[in-house]
This record gives sequence, structure tokens and C-alpha cells, in this order.
Amino acid sequence: MNSNQTPQATSSTAADGFDRPLLLTPGQDLSGWAFRNVGRALLFLVASTCILSVLFIFLFILREAIPFLTKSGYLAELFTSREWYPARTKPLFGGWAILVGSVYVTLGALVVAVPIGLLAAVFLSDIVPFRLRQVIKPIIELLAAIPSVAYGFFAVLVFAPWMQNTLGMDTGTNALNASVILAVMAIPTIVSISEDALTAIGREIREGAYALGSTRAETTLKVILPAARSGILAAIILGMMRAIGETMVVWMASGNAVQVPTPWWDITTSVRTMTATIAGEMGETVHGSDHYHALFAIGLALLSITFVLNIISESLLARAKRKRG
Repeated sequence: MNSNQTPQATSSTAADGFDRPLLLTPGQDLSGWAFRNVGRALLFLVASTCILSVLFIFLFILREAIPFLTKSGYLAELFTSREWYPARTKPLFGGWAILVGSVYVTLGALVVAVPIGLLAAVFLSDIVPFRLRQVIKPIIELLAAIPSVAYGFFAVLVFAPWMQNTLGMDTGTNALNASVILAVMAIPTIVSISEDALTAIGREIREGAYALGSTRAETTLKVILPAARSGILAAIILGMMRAIGETMVVWMASGNAVQVPTPWWDITTSVRTMTATIAGEMGETVHGSDHYHALFAIGLALLSITFVLNIISESLLARAKRKRG
């Protein structure tokens, strides 16, 4: 620009690199305000719809469970008795064995899924080259896209006969079968979130540990994993929620026997879970009966458990984000 020329800016002159002029006309200002507020209102509506939907689901289940919970002795029987005979003339609603069955298959799934998921996450974040990681991680996450009924058919038609013929079990539809298949379904969640938490730690911490003379194993075990502890715990809890809320697999693979394994460590025993009980019996109950309301009471217990686990996982993820700044 020559020294005799002076820069001028008018309402029609756009700022360098921007399409909008520096000075808006009243019409442009009004349209911008309208679009901004309409977009904000739509986002608020979508968010409110999601929150209200969850609230209404919770209230609906609570409303249907209250008639059972308020009857004398039913609540104590549900969580203390093992006798689940809702179709008798004098019905029994002991849900303790059902609750224990859910705990068995969930903990069994975590025993299998957590070590495999963490090892896979460490492998993806610190060992495998970046280009190969971009191929492997989506393949692992594709496991979550397989329908649960397909896993159930595999558990019944392939895995159950294999356990009977190879391991000599009396029945292949048991807690172990359901736990292994649930572990496969939970692994993508654990791997994905754990790998994100490990990657978010950054190269600075790794390079600092290497500079102090730490080996790769020492850096991973004593520096990276403790630093990503909150994110890893959140991944494990979300994987637990994936297992405890699954219906089709446990319905098809667990054996659906209302019993507590004896001895307690015998995971080859057939069990029944809360989700399988609701799915298997809801269609056969009379609307408004004690059996009907008992199933909603089980659903309320399941919803409460998953709600608490979700809050814990969200708090752990928020803590991990605060640590990363």
C-alpha cells in the first residue's frame, strides 16, 4: 500500500478473512438475533425432551411398582427370599436368587472383560503404530454393533454344546456361558473409553518418565495407568452397565433357573437374572396383578442400580477431564 493511501472501512466492507461486514444493517442484525435464539431454543427443546423422557420412564415404573412395594411383607420377601413362584394360588415373590444371578453373570463378565479390555487399550495407546490403531480400534468397536440376539444364538448353538462336550458340564446354558458372552459385548466399551483416557494423558508424561530412566513397562504400570485411573474406572463401570442391562443373551444362555449356586463359587450352575425375568414373564402376566407389579418392582431395582452406576461413571469422567485441564 502506498503511503499516500489511507485505509477506509464502510458498512459494506468485510473484515479480512470474513464474509460478514464489520457493520451490520438492522435487517442483518435482526436475522442474526432470530437465528441465534431459534437455534438455542431448539437445542434446549432437544435436551429437555431427553431429560423429561428419562424422568417419565422412571415415574411410570415407580407408579407401577408402588402397589407391590406397599403391600405388607412383599418388599422384604422380594430381597430376602429365594422362592419365586408368582403363579401359585398363594404366590411367592422371593427375588433374592434373581438378584444373585444378575450379580454372578455381571461379575463374571467383568472378570473376563476388564483384563482383556485394559490390555487392548494399552496396546492401542502405547504400543501399536498410529495407522494400525486407526484400523484395529474400529474393528473392536464393531463388536458393539452386533445384535444381542446373534450373540444369544451363538451362546446356545455353539458355545453351550462346546462346554458340554469339551469341559464335561451337565448343561452348557449356565452363568459361565452368559458371563463369557457378556464379556465379549462389554469389551468394546471398556477398550474404547480406556484407550481415550490413556491417549489423553499426553506424550509429555511418557517422555518425562522415559527421561528419568523408566522402561516402557514401568511407565505404563506406574505412571500412565495411575494417571488415567478415573477414566479407566468409568470405562469399567460403563462396561458393567452394558452387562447388567443385557436381556437377550442372559435369557438364552443363563439357563433361567431361579436358584443360588451351591457352592457359591460354582459358576457352571444355571441362574436367572432380573432382565431375563422381566422379559420372560411380562407377556404372561395379568395386567394389574401382584405378579405384574412385582416385575415392575424388579425393573425399578434394576433402573436404580444403573442410574447410580451412571452417576458414578459421569463423575469419574468429569474428574478425569479436570485432571487433564
